[in-house]
Amino acid sequence: MVVWWATRVECVSAISRRGREGSLGAEGEASARGLLDDLSGNWTEARPTAMLRALAEHALTAHPLRAADALQLASALIWCGSQPRGRRFVCLDERLRTAATRSGFVVLPNNIG
Repeated sequence: MVVWWATRVECVSAISRRGREGSLGAEGEASARGLLDDLSGNWTEARPTAMLRALAEHALTAHPLRAADALQLASALIWCGSQPRGRRFVCLDERLRTAATRSGFVVLPNNIG
């Protein structure tokens, strides 16, 4: 599993927000943080580089993405050497899913929602 360097921060942000909003109780928040610890111990991070920034900037001009999502897509493109055909990209965000599909990735899960 390859992720953008700031993915863990994005995940902690989402978990904390859900906790504050009350849609994730204390037990669920602790469980999510534990799962994040397990996952992050096994993933590879795409480090910030000039190439990654350039690919993210291009993604922002080609797709209606937020900056963090463009960085996720750019990280995936660097991982696959800009050869996404047949490579899997896991995502639940609809805009990022669309951008990844248009970029040539196989987006998982097949159905959301």
